This record gives sequence, structure tokens and C-alpha cells, in this order.
Amino acid sequence: MRTWSIAGTLSVHPATERTDLLAEPVAKALATLDDTQAGVVEIDPGLADTAAFCDAYSSPLSASANCVVVSGKRAGEVRFAAALVLATTRADVNGVIKRRLDVRKASFAPMDEAVELTGMAYGGITPVGLPADWPILIDKAVADSPELVIGIGTRGGKLLVTGELLASLPGAEVIEGLAKPVS
Repeated sequence: MRTWSIAGTLSVHPATERTDLLAEPVAKALATLDDTQAGVVEIDPGLADTAAFCDAYSSPLSASANCVVVSGKRAGEVRFAAALVLATTRADVNGVIKRRLDVRKASFAPMDEAVELTGMAYGGITPVGLPADWPILIDKAVADSPELVIGIGTRGGKLLVTGELLASLPGAEVIEGLAKPVS
């Protein structure tokens, strides 16, 4: 089992040993991946939001990545994508993502729709286990990160992964400039 420097005060388990913490689509997807690049930690669901998690468990904010579900329409067709950016940045929804989806306007998908389509809890949505036809847009800074904390599809834990693993996900596209600094 790999040692994770970003785990803070948490005990890390191989993700395949704690599938009880994972949303079903996440568990299925992890079963097909290199599990030496993924660990799981159990957390208080009330501390799942990134800033609260980092404060409570002494994990660096700079090693956290957030996954957002974005949608837009073109010719009556709704197009979805997931965007993964460092927690210290924000996704360029109406620039890079809008162009990539080839839509007139892109926005965050409504919470209930994102939850229903992903099979994951809001605040825990992760790029691992998303619908197969969705592009997974990954900021280059995320892909280049040696260690990251991301959601597990529920609010009761976090996945510790490498940027390399995320960049290798089916449908993943690494994009320079996908994220902008938070101003």
C-alpha cells in the first residue's frame, strides 16, 4: 500500500478494501483501475465540503480537486461533461468548457439532475464512474499532481489518487487552461 503525504490525520485504506464507502458507480469503475494509485479515507459526512475537510483533517487545500458537472444545449440536445480542477481554482465554464462542448451557453448542471445522472451524492461527485459518454475534462495542473484528494460519490469519504490515474480514465481529456485562479 502506498503512503499518502496528503492524508493529514486520516488512515488510508486501499480503495478496493472499503467499497462500502463508495457510491456504486465509483466502486465498479475502481475495480477496473490500478488500485495502487487509489486510497480511500472515511470522513464525517458533515465535513465533506473541501474547505471543511481540509481544516478538519489537516489535508492541504492545494492537493484537493473538485469535480463539477456542466451542461449546455446545441440544436435541442443537452450535452454533459465533468470538469476537474484544483480547489484553489475555478473551472472556465463559459470559455474553455463551452467551446469544448460546442454549445451556446454552458452552466453547472442542476443539483438534482447531476445526482440522478451520476448515481452519486451532491458534494461527493467524482470523475471516477461517471457515465461512459461524458467527456471528463481535467485541468493540466490536476493531471500533473502526484497526489490529490477527490470525492468518492458519497459524502462519507474521500479518494486519494494520482493525477496520472485521473488522466488515464476513459473519456479523460487533459486541458491546459481549463481552470482560472480564484480572484
